[in-house]
Amino acid sequence: MTDIKRLFDFAYYQLEHKPNDSALVTKYNGVWTPMSTKEYLNKANAVSRALLKMGIQKNDKIAVISSTNRTEWNIMDIGVLQIGAQNIPIYPTICAEDYEYVLNHSEAIYCFVSDVEVLEKVNKIKANTKIKEVYSFDQIKGCKHYSELFDLGKDESNQPEVESRKDAVKSEDLATIIYTSGTTGKPKGVMLSHWNITSNVLDSSPRVPLSDTGETRILSFLPICHIFERVLIYVYQYAGTSIYFAEALDKIGDNAKEINPNLMSVVPRLLEKVFDKIMLKGEELTGIKKALFFWAVGLGERWEPYGANGAWYEFQLKIANKIIFSKWREALGGQLGTMVSGSAALQPRLARVFGAAGMRVMEGYGLTETSPVVSVGFYGDNMYKVGTVGKPIPNVEVKIADDGELLIKGPNVMMGYYKDQEKTDSVMTGDYFHTGDKGEIDADGFLKITGRKKEMFKTSGGKYIIPTLLENDLKQSLFIEQVMVIGEGEKMPAAFIQPNFDFVRDWIEHKGHNIGTSDAEIASSEIVIKRIQREVDKYNEKFGNWERIKRFELTSEIWGIDNGLLTPTMKMKRDIIKGYYKELYDKIYRA
Repeated sequence: MTDIKRLFDFAYYQLEHKPNDSALVTKYNGVWTPMSTKEYLNKANAVSRALLKMGIQKNDKIAVISSTNRTEWNIMDIGVLQIGAQNIPIYPTICAEDYEYVLNHSEAIYCFVSDVEVLEKVNKIKANTKIKEVYSFDQIKGCKHYSELFDLGKDESNQPEVESRKDAVKSEDLATIIYTSGTTGKPKGVMLSHWNITSNVLDSSPRVPLSDTGETRILSFLPICHIFERVLIYVYQYAGTSIYFAEALDKIGDNAKEINPNLMSVVPRLLEKVFDKIMLKGEELTGIKKALFFWAVGLGERWEPYGANGAWYEFQLKIANKIIFSKWREALGGQLGTMVSGSAALQPRLARVFGAAGMRVMEGYGLTETSPVVSVGFYGDNMYKVGTVGKPIPNVEVKIADDGELLIKGPNVMMGYYKDQEKTDSVMTGDYFHTGDKGEIDADGFLKITGRKKEMFKTSGGKYIIPTLLENDLKQSLFIEQVMVIGEGEKMPAAFIQPNFDFVRDWIEHKGHNIGTSDAEIASSEIVIKRIQREVDKYNEKFGNWERIKRFELTSEIWGIDNGLLTPTMKMKRDIIKGYYKELYDKIYRA
């Protein structure tokens, strides 16, 4: 097979061209347990035969909810897709009510879950859905185990029907519906065809530095229910690599030391946490060791790719790598050369420091609606530049609209939103998808994301924040006159707050506090800051933990039309305010 047009073709391609005895590796009872390409497909075919005996028809929907990435998820994926049905992946961490919505909206009739926690949430709402049966990957008392499908599919007499169904699946057929985690209203079901995703895998693959020998080891831990990691899994299968599924987020370090991965995907928030831990350890050092540590970090913060800083810098970097950065690499297995970053904007500082440490971070850009990759950096062929998301991949066109919005055209653009033609039409102009993001392409062809067309943004952990919701609540406080929520691409939301100076002066007098009453004195007063912290804490309560304001800084100026911080209609000029208070911004996020 050389003509790959459907998602399940990748595993068959691997079996024919790059069979691997450790194609998928999951840890069970403390032991890494490999599964070969052949066994993987044998089990997938058994699942397909069982599903046919269970009456599964073309375009039936089967939900899969797993707390961690694991071999079973991939077996189910092929077993479902190759008989013309659709795999509906669901985020494990959403609430039971959202499970109910997605299961009903997608009309799923069977559900496969990973563990007790997920099962309990499904069982709460199962009676309100069309789910006929729930199967689990873990052995759970009172729940059918998914191995029952292997028993049911053991008889191969209906394999010809599987082959017939497989041959009937067209590249333009619907493969999956991925429900985006929106912060307003209900999640949208993004319909992606086999070719939407398959074309994206084929066009992205040359940008991923993988060995042709199949020796590359991958550590997979970002949720496979998200299209970013799912596409990468297909990329890895196409390359014939060994994919190791991490036990959990908090086990990544341990798992990396055990398997020595060459590559893994990350989100910026994870890198921030890793970096923060490294810096804390650096602070604990003393004397010459501490001096050398921070010398190396400072060197890393100036790193540029391709030796652009010159021979003297590269000589110093070799020393830093030997005495400092080598220890960083050892903490992640010692063989990690590349990390692919997506989901949110990456701080250039992190790209430089990890790049200097020999663990290059290739930042990419995409959306669920674009399957997802639009562009991605690649260290080879001079296709990498810090602060950009690389160059658009082949066959994907990026167009900059008059207002700076990025429009995307290509075979990766979704079929539409499930059961919502109106919403689909609202984001499409002809064949171009409106991303809602603003960006620019530099003279060398690198894409840079410059902001959001709308005010909603993501933190570095990939969580959406709607600033106006927080701002409108906070401005109910008598202590707060203006507030602007910040934090796009950062690890947490924060805010600039302009106090209601007149009210605060009255409050100071009433309380008899011995502090100055000028605007500058109020904004710098610890007493005032603590009082406004109580206000922030109060309004934070109604929001999710990821949305809450974690830090704020008071401003000593009144935001007005005259100083250019507000429009004539008294709306905040967000970009202007952010630039105006750059020092406060750095104090919050860079101190």
